[in-house]
Amino acid sequence: MQSITAAPPPESSELARCPAVFVPADPARAGHFAFWRPDGAHPPAPGSGAVADLGVAVSGGHGIERVRVPAVLLPVRAALPVLTRARVDPLAHRATAFWGSAGLLALHFLARGLLLPGLSPADHDAWRVGPLTARDTELVRELAASMPPEAHAVPVSDAEPPRLPAPERLLHAFLDAVADTLPRSPAAPLVTGGPAYAATRPQHLPGQRAWADGVAAGHDAGVRLSLRIEVPGLDDTSHDDAPQRFRAVLQVHTVGGPATVADAAEVWSGSGPSGPAFGPHARLDVLLALRRAARAWPPLTALLSATVPDRVELADDEITELLGAGALALSAAGVEVHWPKELSRELSAQVDIGPPTGGSAREAARAQVPSFLSADTRLAFTWWFALDGRELSREELDVLAEAGRPLVRLRDQWVLIDPREARRARARQDREVTPVEALGAALTGSTEVDGRHVDVRPTGWLAELRERLADPEGQQPVGPPAALAATLRDYQLRGFTWLARMTSLGLGCCLADDMGLGKTVTLIALHLHRQTDPAAAGPTLVVCPASLLGNWQREIEKFAPGTPVRRFHGPRRTLDACADGEFVLTTYGTLRLQAGRLGEIPWGMVVADEAQHVKNPYAATARALRSVGARARVALTGTPVENNLSELWAILDWTTPGLLGRHGTFRARYAQAVEDGRDPAAGQRLARLVRPFLLRRRKSDPGIAPELPPKTETDHTVPLTGEQTGLYEALVRETLEAVSTADGMARRGLIVKLLTGLKQICNHPAQFLKEDTGRIAGRSGKLESLDELLDTILSEGAGVLVFTQYVRMARLLERHLAARGVPAQLLHGGTPVTEREKLVQRFQEGEVPVFLLSLKAAGTGLNLTRAEHVVHYDRWWNPAVEAQATDRAYRIGQTRPVQVHRLIAEGTVEDRIAELLNRKRELADAVLGSGEAAFTELTDTELAALVELRGESR
Repeated sequence: MQSITAAPPPESSELARCPAVFVPADPARAGHFAFWRPDGAHPPAPGSGAVADLGVAVSGGHGIERVRVPAVLLPVRAALPVLTRARVDPLAHRATAFWGSAGLLALHFLARGLLLPGLSPADHDAWRVGPLTARDTELVRELAASMPPEAHAVPVSDAEPPRLPAPERLLHAFLDAVADTLPRSPAAPLVTGGPAYAATRPQHLPGQRAWADGVAAGHDAGVRLSLRIEVPGLDDTSHDDAPQRFRAVLQVHTVGGPATVADAAEVWSGSGPSGPAFGPHARLDVLLALRRAARAWPPLTALLSATVPDRVELADDEITELLGAGALALSAAGVEVHWPKELSRELSAQVDIGPPTGGSAREAARAQVPSFLSADTRLAFTWWFALDGRELSREELDVLAEAGRPLVRLRDQWVLIDPREARRARARQDREVTPVEALGAALTGSTEVDGRHVDVRPTGWLAELRERLADPEGQQPVGPPAALAATLRDYQLRGFTWLARMTSLGLGCCLADDMGLGKTVTLIALHLHRQTDPAAAGPTLVVCPASLLGNWQREIEKFAPGTPVRRFHGPRRTLDACADGEFVLTTYGTLRLQAGRLGEIPWGMVVADEAQHVKNPYAATARALRSVGARARVALTGTPVENNLSELWAILDWTTPGLLGRHGTFRARYAQAVEDGRDPAAGQRLARLVRPFLLRRRKSDPGIAPELPPKTETDHTVPLTGEQTGLYEALVRETLEAVSTADGMARRGLIVKLLTGLKQICNHPAQFLKEDTGRIAGRSGKLESLDELLDTILSEGAGVLVFTQYVRMARLLERHLAARGVPAQLLHGGTPVTEREKLVQRFQEGEVPVFLLSLKAAGTGLNLTRAEHVVHYDRWWNPAVEAQATDRAYRIGQTRPVQVHRLIAEGTVEDRIAELLNRKRELADAVLGSGEAAFTELTDTELAALVELRGESR
């Protein structure tokens, strides 16, 4: 079979936006797809397509109507790449996406070898899909039932009454067309011995009609086979000698109608209650199906030469194979194997994991926790096996393993089991594992051994610990420390209790509450609580972005008055005389430089605030953080996963090393399966493993922050000015021309440069042109919209945050507002820490109503509840970053409604991105994951459609 690997035509994306309909022909491979537009416009015409004027039958307001439209006709081979690509195109027409799904189903059938030769109605050689199993037939019916009307608006002549063909008949015609097209490769004549069934040109074969009708019977009616295993003498329990013979009886099932089953002997003789129900072509149907089954499992080959293919004798080794790989091969060929019900044959394995000796969870917490995460501590890993749910002793397992036959007498009954499986089971040795490995297996309920998932049963205090961890907020509350000068909200108290319980067990954890829900005060309470326990007491190191040093110090002085606090930052930093109970605040930058010095202090706890800064486990910051030891590790973040699950692994592998295994193993076992959506069970296992170590609460959760006022989000679409329009179109034209002749990294670089330039033009021509002087007003639609917004906001006496990702744009806004006499101040990445704190204080006290901020420098950590309005002057590719920035104002302490304004240049790439993000389709997911880099893989046509300027400008 020839696979489809060629790139789709450049116009494929535009064609995918058009309705597509399959037009059958004789032979099937001569069929083609018609792409048309309901508005009557001409669809794009690729080089491999022909243009025709067609009359199509469509569902109208008065029943079925005939509509004449121009259409592009593509042969099946050329249309398949367009259709399959349409399945993942969020803008594809529903009819084209449907045929893409049908194309994928056809490819699956062909990959399984479901091909039958025959003749078309005009006596041309033709391949057809078949024989189909009952499940295959059901899949076709389900897909046909979902066919949209446009997908079967088959062209009709003016002389015929308009009608829509039956969906299932049209779908079968398409499946046959794919089957008749793809096997005809240049090498096909070497297999067929001539042009028949190999050449694309129709071969007229009228003399083979009788043969073709016989083959067609296997396709149109068809049968399904199964094997019934019989063991003569199985009922004789007078002695322990195993029966000497096995036989497989061939059973025949009808397909497509009411279920009927009969032995092959009945079908051959036409006798018995069901024998006559299979029709005149039954024997041929059975032989065709049997030939496929024999290819899957060779011991059935003997039936093909038998006068009546009713049964075959099987040896021990064949039965052993049928218990494993043989049954799988037959199942793939649509043949089920039925074993005698009285035979026990399910050998299952389970592992007990727990402490070598007994002990309660309380004893573990008191006596064993200091060594719980130590590499020297080991827990027992004990295998046990069961047959049909009944546990086997080691002696019984020896009997199964040493018998050497698939049929063994055990517990006064016959047991049918693969002796190789029994030998593998006996060879599995009990061993010991680290506590972290044991805890991970206990939480997920399974572990992986030799590539297989094995059920796990925790024992002793490990079982009790699992129950406690499974309900992180269900524990008895821990009273807040007396030294805390604050009243914790109910959800904060639950979070504090959870942190206290986890760290007391020697386990690290991540508090992942939304920004503004009070993670800082909760952590301060935890520090004070741990000072009351000599085993946990010690100084606490807080690592955070430089912009948060002042916030941490103020919060500590406010909520834990009298607690020593120092900043290990700047040229005069020191750790001399660091005392128990003290807070030491440092930055991620200082940590990289001073990791060795920080690692010398016996920390009671290390806290990573805004822990997403260490989401890359191989970066210098993450390596430095891992080198600093402590009795407890706590991560604080509002976004534990920004892009992919590897970031979650990086955070939790720091808080509790080894819990999620090695990074590569984690990606293979969990992350790839979850992110691709192909294994829901992997997501459930990961959730069970992660949930106890990560507490996630959102502002929108019931009962979390009922005191927060409402938040309103509004998109303001603004037109471009004439200057912006000219710059935009010129940049698109020049860059697309360069992109068309570039490749590799050069092409990707051009695309990123194009997207960045277009966003800057949408902001203001002066930003794109790098003008530091000159006129600002009257040149940007966004700037005019911002002026109007600020006039309204300032007239109300409210405060506003204006975020932009570009410092140059922020400086232009600062200069423009100064010229208008609007009080404003600017914070960006180069602002010194002490100056940042002064800017925040001035805004919070109402001295300056407009606060301009660069998104990356000010998107986290700041408390700016004076603002009632948040303006995003330009869109970030990741909405999670925008949400963090909005949370500078929308957080605990905010008492007034917050209005969020997003400025979007109408008809531009910004408009297109906003649509995709709002619709949360495949391309939007790519944006969320990779930012601008996701667009570097677009085709030239897709890129042009993304950046094309649409609509009118001034």
